[in-house]
Amino acid sequence: MRSGRLWRLLGVAGVAGVAATGVIIARDQRRRAELTPDEVRDRLRARLADPGEPTAEGSSGERPAG
Repeated sequence: MRSGRLWRLLGVAGVAGVAATGVIIARDQRRRAELTPDEVRDRLRARLADPGEPTAEGSSGERPAG
């Protein structure tokens, strides 16, 4: 009987985790959908101009030699 209670608790925790993840993803997609193309472009240019922001190439913003 105790084993069944444990599995039920794990199942409820798993469902709650999946629901919370879905809420976070939906909120992020709504936030991105509200941006106009001009706003996206401005944000990307600001990110590129900021020397403190790490880029995809690395923390220095320079491309690797090679």
